[in-house]
Amino acid sequence: MSKGKVYFYTLGCRVNQYETDAARELFISAGYEIVSDHQDADICIVNTCTVTGEADRKSRQHLRGLARLNPDAVIVAMGCASEMADGTVDADIVLGTRDKKELVNRVEAFLAQRNALTHKSSHSRPELTKTDVYHDFGTVVSPEGSRAFLKIQDGCNHFCTYCIIPFARGRVASRPRESIKEEVEQLAAAGFREVIVSGIEVCSYGADRGEGIEAFLGVLNDAADVPGIERIRLGSLEPSSLTEDFIEGIGRIRQMCPHFHLSLQSGSDTVLKRMNRKYDTALYMEKTELLRKQFPTMKLTTDIICGFPGETQEEFDETYEFVRKCGIDKVHVFPYSVRQGTRAASMKQVDGVAKKERTERLRKLSDEQEALYARKQLGKTHEVLVEQYLDYGDGSRYGTGYTREYVKAFFKVEGDEPEVGSIVEVEALEPYSLCLICKLI
Repeated sequence: MSKGKVYFYTLGCRVNQYETDAARELFISAGYEIVSDHQDADICIVNTCTVTGEADRKSRQHLRGLARLNPDAVIVAMGCASEMADGTVDADIVLGTRDKKELVNRVEAFLAQRNALTHKSSHSRPELTKTDVYHDFGTVVSPEGSRAFLKIQDGCNHFCTYCIIPFARGRVASRPRESIKEEVEQLAAAGFREVIVSGIEVCSYGADRGEGIEAFLGVLNDAADVPGIERIRLGSLEPSSLTEDFIEGIGRIRQMCPHFHLSLQSGSDTVLKRMNRKYDTALYMEKTELLRKQFPTMKLTTDIICGFPGETQEEFDETYEFVRKCGIDKVHVFPYSVRQGTRAASMKQVDGVAKKERTERLRKLSDEQEALYARKQLGKTHEVLVEQYLDYGDGSRYGTGYTREYVKAFFKVEGDEPEVGSIVEVEALEPYSLCLICKLI
């Protein structure tokens, strides 16, 4: 019999989603039932994000909303926004980024003493230390789809002027290599064919142990040696950390997907300097050329902040032109949001109207670039990892999934359906928005 019903809501990055999946498994192992509707829940857990001021606001909003809509539930705040909170948080239980493995114990202790506790809780942020300890959840199996996230490190040492994450998650902490390989083996045994190697700054893997990027390459080679793993996809990469030897090394890994998310943030060297990024546009271009040498068909994606403090129209125009010049195929565009506690918060802010116009303009360019990349795939054969099937009103049925280059593909089903989680060959016939309509081979 279930000990209670638990609802999760996750904001933020892939690492947060991975940690939510880990917490979900902790509750299932402890005898709880996971529900998808907060109104059915006895315990509501929000995995918060604080990467921007807007993310912080949304985290607080969800906590307040759950407390209002389900007043009898235990409300739990976990994650980065909780770590950075000063004073009262609208939750019964507040955990930061370093004590998530204690979540079930904290909830059960609260329930045991509920009548003796007040409804609101406070949480003080721990001191930032030079090094941190990786908190290993063991194997985490996502309940979604056929791709698995694999977290290999936490924390960041870069201290960009706009970013609060080094304070929220601490310095770089790397997962033991043996633990990573063990998880990959268990994921392969569970039927996963693709792993997405994630972390707060994956290129820093091993830095806390005095190791260079060759340690990261070692982890990837370990994953490639596991029978059943057919795809390895990388999370966001830091341009300043990539070396020619590393790029050549991943070029020798058969399972490496030719899709790279190379962090940019701005295409203006003066803005990059104000951001305290560790590269300029020339270095970024050099790294993309090295990647294309190894992966000629690669899809290149990135993040860009529009309206960073002090950004002039000329600096934005430099960014716009650099996206085109560099051949970036998709841009995740974020209007700058003030995050108190960062150096950028005290810099001269950009007018909101200008920020909005620049954001819209860059998003339009991104859509054009992504559509162009999709059109270049027509007539080619691709491998698609089947994720789900969709029925349409005309009685037709389509399978869908992503190519190795991370282009979404649809293929019409006529006859037997390939299993979800299997890899099929398709031919790209025509574009559909930013996706591909294909036929099974």
